[in-house]
Amino acid sequence: AGGCAVLMRHAQTVAGIGDPPGFRLDDCSTQRNLSAAGRAQAQRFGARLRERGVRIDEVRSSQWCRCLDTARLAFPALAVQPFEPLNSFFDDRSTEPQQTAAVRRYLATLGTRNVLLVTHQVNISALTGEFAGMGDALVVRAAGADAPRVLGRLRVE
Repeated sequence: AGGCAVLMRHAQTVAGIGDPPGFRLDDCSTQRNLSAAGRAQAQRFGARLRERGVRIDEVRSSQWCRCLDTARLAFPALAVQPFEPLNSFFDDRSTEPQQTAAVRRYLATLGTRNVLLVTHQVNISALTGEFAGMGDALVVRAAGADAPRVLGRLRVE
């Protein structure tokens, strides 16, 4: 029916937590990136949604390379729009309230569109109160100023 967001944590990465010291958003070689398994996982995720006739009208992503790559691999035919409120606040929790509020405001504008939002575990937990593993996704619908309502969980191995 539309009006939903698939809130996805980036696909599987190389081993590690967070990013190396001094990483830069404009240089993927300084970040923790997708593993070969993660690239395949992202492709399978998009393929499974398409096989089931799930319409995705727009794709937005954190500016981290692992998120942008996940989004592009999942939906190669759609332009991926970097969206700063989806950026990780793992290293700086002070931006969490503003970023989470911005995502909630965005969700309230969906109307009948369905969107894929690729982000990080800390962002998903702040927005929904739920944990998402790498490659997991929650289907959510806006609930005004409150946390979005979680309609379901998607996982592709």
